[in-house]
Parts: sequence; structure tokens; C-alpha cells
Amino acid sequence: MKRTHHCAQLTTADLGKTASLAGWVDSIRDHGGIIFVDLRDRQGITQVKFDPQDDADVGARAAQLKPESVIGVTGRVVRRPEGTVNPNLPTGEVEVDATTLEIHNLSETSPFPLDDEGGDRVNEDLRLTYRYLDLRRPKMRRNLEVRHRTTKAVRDYFDALGFIDVETPILFKSTPEGAREYLVPSRIHPGEFYALSQSPQQFKQILMVAGVERYYQMARCFRDEDLRADRQMEFTQIDVEVSFIDREGIYTLFEGMLKKIWKDILDVDLPVPFPRLAFQEAMNRFGVDKPDTRFGLELVDFTEMFKKSAFKVFASAAAGGGAVKALNARGLADLTQSELTSLEEAARSLGAKGLAFIKVEGGEWKSPIVKFFSDAEKAALTQRLGIADGDIIFFAAAPWEKACAILGRIRLECAALLQKRGKLAIPANQWNFLWVVDFPLMTFDEETKRFVATHHPFTAPVPEDIPLLDAEPQKVRGQHYDVVLNGMEIGGGSIRIHQPALQEKVFKDVLKIPADVVESRFGYLLRAFKYGAPPHGGIAFGFDRLVALLRGTTSIRDVIAFPKTQKAQDLMTQSPAPVTAKQLRDLHIQTVQPA
Repeated sequence: MKRTHHCAQLTTADLGKTASLAGWVDSIRDHGGIIFVDLRDRQGITQVKFDPQDDADVGARAAQLKPESVIGVTGRVVRRPEGTVNPNLPTGEVEVDATTLEIHNLSETSPFPLDDEGGDRVNEDLRLTYRYLDLRRPKMRRNLEVRHRTTKAVRDYFDALGFIDVETPILFKSTPEGAREYLVPSRIHPGEFYALSQSPQQFKQILMVAGVERYYQMARCFRDEDLRADRQMEFTQIDVEVSFIDREGIYTLFEGMLKKIWKDILDVDLPVPFPRLAFQEAMNRFGVDKPDTRFGLELVDFTEMFKKSAFKVFASAAAGGGAVKALNARGLADLTQSELTSLEEAARSLGAKGLAFIKVEGGEWKSPIVKFFSDAEKAALTQRLGIADGDIIFFAAAPWEKACAILGRIRLECAALLQKRGKLAIPANQWNFLWVVDFPLMTFDEETKRFVATHHPFTAPVPEDIPLLDAEPQKVRGQHYDVVLNGMEIGGGSIRIHQPALQEKVFKDVLKIPADVVESRFGYLLRAFKYGAPPHGGIAFGFDRLVALLRGTTSIRDVIAFPKTQKAQDLMTQSPAPVTAKQLRDLHIQTVQPA
């Protein structure tokens, strides 16, 4: 090693010793020819002094240094002069009086500041182009360290419980009924393709058939989807599968994992067990299946009340099997016209024709729809919504799920506006975990006029609902569960179907997948189940999203070493990029440029 100590190690206990350090020049100060350098490595900073009176050659070379140059120094550890001690550094009482200087590499001027505040102000594309510089910033380095420590906490937890870390293939077969895939052409089998694995789902189920019983993996997965702050085309998930377990066992197992992570990383003791909320209740109260429960603003159902209302819009929705929902955004009657327009656009983006509302100001209800309400309806609204002066009430009248979704979106937008006004406090360090359970197993797709799996076709139905599969599949609940934290889904999984006859029935009779397609896509799985498949279940957590939450950042790009942009590009390496004609020829591929 070229160094005897790292740059956060030397203290007054080392006075008089000779030390060798190596790292990057963090800053340079010239005090009348004597040069002081803050030398930085991964652990911290040590001040180094170069005095040309002690060694003219060393002093001359020190004068050439620029910030971010890489150097090695050797010298004697001495006490800093009185008045120059830095109490904010572990090494703040000492400095190294340099006797040798080795310049490993002189740096060009950085294109942006490498401190946290300065780096945050520059365009993200510039940071991603020079990602190797961006990762030198203290905040980004801490992000990588927390990611490492979180990985270690996960591995330690499962290792202690007897789980086996098994790598599953990344090159899989195409399963086009899922998310869009990345296809990989086969050179050896012309015209045939692999697909980059979206999830180890089927492999981990086969591992249960193989008798592994307890599997986990920090799995790399790939989806060709549009990118956003919490989504990348390649990502990591904590992937787990367990034999001989039920939902209660799953809840306990993964509450324990999250409790360990939060304790190890944040020194926070999470209370367990987590609350549980059925899908139907989550939608009715919060308008979404991943509710943020750190604040109220809950939806209230008025469907029955408005069935015979004089207001035809509400009455027709209620009588036609839809729902009429209301939300009281307490204290938000002062919203501006532009804010109201933004809320209306948010509602329209979810299929609403508009956004009905009532403002309550100066004791008066202000809205074009108020004249249609009876005194009894006004009284019921006042009583159930707790209406007071300064409130604004929003309504949605539509099919049940759409009405919930519209007001669920408005709820979040209103919470943000109330926070902006200082009328709603949502602590950043409040961790509201919950399980959302009892999702519908099947969802009817109006476009294809058939049922599709709400999550995936391997989810087991709730046992008492199995008789409904033939006649009323929309009423069948699945043994699916999501872990939600502060309005974000961080993990999801299910107890799986392990009986070959039931799995085949779901494929062919409920999902209406042709027999030949079932055989080509899932034949190996059904055959495996016929050789003694244990009951099993599992879950996958979005690891990047989990680390982002631990670090308090809204973008998972901040906790991934080399992420892609929202345009799915790596700006540092300039990928994707064209390939040669020979490469395409070897793969038996011709490309067609879009018009």
C-alpha cells in the first residue's frame, strides 16, 4: 500500500509519527508561499503543509497542484498552530508536514462544483455526463455507502434465517403478456431471441419445487418502460421465495427485514406488526391502493344519498352502478384560479369530464351545483365532511374505481398545496408502513373483453373464493400483498398457486389463454408442479426505491452509481449507440429506420 493511514485517521495520538497519505486535492490555500492542501480520500480529510523552506523541490511541485489532482504525500504529524484547529474534522487538531510529494495525476478544472450545494444547482445531465466527478461529492458517496450497508443488512438477515442466495438467469424467454421486454437476438439460433429477465418469478418457483425452500437474491431485472424519477430500465430488487409459508408468515418475515434495515441504517425502531388495509377499503378511503396515511383528507362515499338527488349528474352516476365521492380539503378555499385549473387538469387526465367543487367562504357555499342540493343533502354533507368556513369540497361521480382514483389524485395534490401554505405538516422522518391485502385476483379488460390477472397469473386465490372462479371471477380475492410506505409501494408479492390443475385452470378457463400458448410459455412450470410442488409464496422489494427513501431523495437515480436518463441514455458512455453492419449480419438482423 502507498499509504499508512486514511485521511480521517490521524489524531493527536499520532503526533511525531511519519505518515503516508494518498487521495484527491480537495482545496488549496497559499499563505505567503507556504501551501496548505486539504487532502481527501473516501474516509475524510487531512490538512497537509508544504513549506518550500524545508524542501524547495517539494514546494515547487506543490505549487503546480490543482483541485481534484491525485497525489501521495509522506511527512511528520504535527499539531496545528493555535487558532487554526478545525473542530468539525476528526483530524482537525493535526496536520502533516510533508517531506515528499508524488503527483499521480494532475486534474483539469471540474465542469461543476463538487460540493453538495454547488453540485445540486447544476443540470442533472451535466452531472450524469461526468458521473465519475458527481460520485466524488459527499452526498453521492454517502448514497453509495448506505446502499452497500442496506445490502449487507438484507444479506445478514436472510443468512441468519437459513436462506440461500441463488443467482437465476438474466437471459430468459420472452413473455409478451407482461411489461415490454428487452430482446436479445441469438447468433446460434437465427431468428430466435432471448429476453432480459423482468423478474426471477418462474425460476424462484421452480427452486421451491427443487427443494431449496428458502431462496433470496439481489436480482437485476430489466423492463423496456418509460423512465421517471422512481423507475429505471435496469433495476435491483430484493427477491425472495419461501416454501411452507402462509400470508401471516410472510408478514412477520418481512416486517423483520424492514425493521432490521431501518435500525441498522437510521437507528429507528419500527413498530410491528404493520397495519393492514384491504384493497377495497384503501380505495374507498384514500382513492389509491398505495395510500399515504401520514395525513387525513379521506374520501367519503355519498352514493346512496345522491341516488334520488335533483342533481342529475350525481343521480345518474349513483343509479347506474357508479359512485359519488367527496373530499373536504380543509382550509384550502383560498386556492388560486391557476391552482384550481391544475386540479381540474389532473382530474381530466384520469378520465373525469370536470371537477365539481364547493367553496365555503364567509358562511356561504359558493358553487354552480349548490342550487341542486336539498337542505337534507347539505346537512348530510356538513355533518359527514365536517365542513367549516375556509374549506373546499371536491366531488367525483363515475364508475367506482375511476371515482376513487380521481379523488385520490386530488387528495395528494391538495395535500401538497396545504403543505405549501403551511397548513399541513407531514414530517419527513415519519415512517407509515402498512400492508395492502385482498386485491381482486382478476380484472376485466374492456378492450379485449376478457379477464386478465390483476398482478400475475401465478397468484393463488383466497381458498374460500375458489368456487367463484367459474361464474364470478371478478369477485375472487387473490392472496396478494403490497408493502406501502408513505404513499409508495416498496414491495409486492403473493402466495403462489402450487397445484398444477388449478394453475392450468387459471391459464385456460379464466384467462382464456389457448392451450398451445400455455404449453409454449408455461409448459415446463406445469410439468414441474406435477413432481411435488410445495405450497410457497414470496415477494420482491424495489431495492433502489428503498434506498432512495432511506436517503430522503425523490429520484432513484441519486442512489444508483450509473443510471440512465429519462430518455434511457447513459450520457457518460454515450449509449445506446449504433453497431456495425458485421455485428448485425452475424446476428441475422436487418434494421429499419422509422419514417
